[in-house]
Amino acid sequence: MLDIKFIRENPKAVEAAMKNRNQNINFERLIAWDSERRTVIGEVESLRLKRNQKTEEVGKLKREKQEPSPELLAEINEIRDSIQEHEKELLMVESQMEDFLLLIPNIPDESVPVGKDESGNKIVRFVGDPIRHSFKSKHHWEIGEKLEILDFTVASKISGSRFTVLKNEGCALERAIINFFIDAHKEKGYAEIMTPYLVNRISMRGTGQLPKFEEEAFKCSEDDLYLIPTAEVPVTNIYRGDVLDESELPKKYVSYSACFRREAGSYGKDTKGLIRNHQFNKVELVKFTAPENSMDELESLVSDAGNVLEKLGLPYRVSLLCSGDMGFSSAKTYDLEVWLAGDNAYREISSCSNFKDFQSRRMDIKIKYSQNKKREFLHTLNGSGVAVGRTFAAILENFQQEDGSVVIPEALRKYTGFDVIRPKL
Repeated sequence: MLDIKFIRENPKAVEAAMKNRNQNINFERLIAWDSERRTVIGEVESLRLKRNQKTEEVGKLKREKQEPSPELLAEINEIRDSIQEHEKELLMVESQMEDFLLLIPNIPDESVPVGKDESGNKIVRFVGDPIRHSFKSKHHWEIGEKLEILDFTVASKISGSRFTVLKNEGCALERAIINFFIDAHKEKGYAEIMTPYLVNRISMRGTGQLPKFEEEAFKCSEDDLYLIPTAEVPVTNIYRGDVLDESELPKKYVSYSACFRREAGSYGKDTKGLIRNHQFNKVELVKFTAPENSMDELESLVSDAGNVLEKLGLPYRVSLLCSGDMGFSSAKTYDLEVWLAGDNAYREISSCSNFKDFQSRRMDIKIKYSQNKKREFLHTLNGSGVAVGRTFAAILENFQQEDGSVVIPEALRKYTGFDVIRPKL
C-alpha cells in the first residue's frame, strides 16, 4: 500500500509512475477523501477538547457540593452524540480510502527501466552457455512420459488439466530438488520454516494478492480460507503487526511449499508439461530488512537464487523487469530465466523482488532503530529459490541423452541415490 502522505504531496509524480505501469489512475477522489478525513479528525479533536472542558466543569461543581445544571449536562450529551456521528463519518471516509489504496500498485524504483511489457525488460547477464545437443532435443513432457516418471493423462483423470502425477524415479527427483534447495539456502544463512497452505483473507491482502487478484486464487468458501499461491504469503505474514529491532535484521527465511494458482487469463499458454500447472512445488526465499539495506539485499537474493542453478549446471540469464512487466506489489524485480534445450529458449524459473514498504504498510510491520528509537515500516523481499517443477523440466531437457536417458546433476545424487534415469525395458 502506498503512503497517503506521499501521494498527497506528490500527486503528479505518482500518476506518472502509474502510467509507467500501464495504469491510468486519477487520484483526485483519493486526495479529496484525504482532505475530508483530516477535516473530520480536526473537528473530532476539537469536540473532544470541548467535552473534556465541560466534564471538568461538572466535576468541579460536584466537588463543591453543587448540582450541574440540566443545560450543562444536555450540552455534554449533545457533544458526545456529535463526536459519535463524526467518528462514523471518519470510518466511512477511511474505508473508502483504504479500498482505493488496496487496488493501487507499487511505485517502480527509479532504477527500473520504463517499458510497456516484457519487450522493455533489460538482460543483465548470462550465466553458463546454452546447452545444444548433437541430436534433436525433446521437450520435458515427452522425456518424462517415455521414462514413466511423469503422467499427465492420469492427472487429468484425477483432477483435470494443468496437473501432474509423478511416478517412480520422478518422485525421488522432485524430493531431491526440494531438499537440495533447502540445504543450499540454509548454508547461506536462511532459516528454514514450514507454514500452513491455507491462509485467511487478511494474510492474502497483506502481501497484495487481495483484493486485486482474487480471481487467481483457489478459495475454500465455507471457511473463507485461500490455498497459498506461494509461501511468500504465510511467511511474510509471520510478523504482521510486529515491531522488529534494528539489530534483528535482516531476517532471512527459506520455505518449501506446494503452491496453488488458477492461472486465470493464461489459457492456451504452456498447456503441456510442468511450466504452468495449477499445483506445483516451490522453495521460497523471504527477507525482512532495514530500508537502507534493501537494495543490497535484493542483489544478494538474486545471487542466492542463481547459486542453486549454477550448482546444478543449469544455464540461465538474469533480466531486470521494466515498469510495465513487474508484479503488483514490487518496486523492483529481477527474473531468473533457465535455459530449456527442448524449447530452445530461456524460461522464467524465479522472480526476485524488493517490495520496499508496500507490503509492510499493509501488514503494519515496523523496524525500531536503537539509536533514536524511531519507528518506520521495514522493507520486505522475496524470490523463488527456485521453482521445483521448472527445475525438474530443465534437468530433463538439458541433461537428456540420445538413448532417452537423463543424467542426474552431481549435486542431486546424494539425495536421489542414482545418477541416471533410464528408459524402462
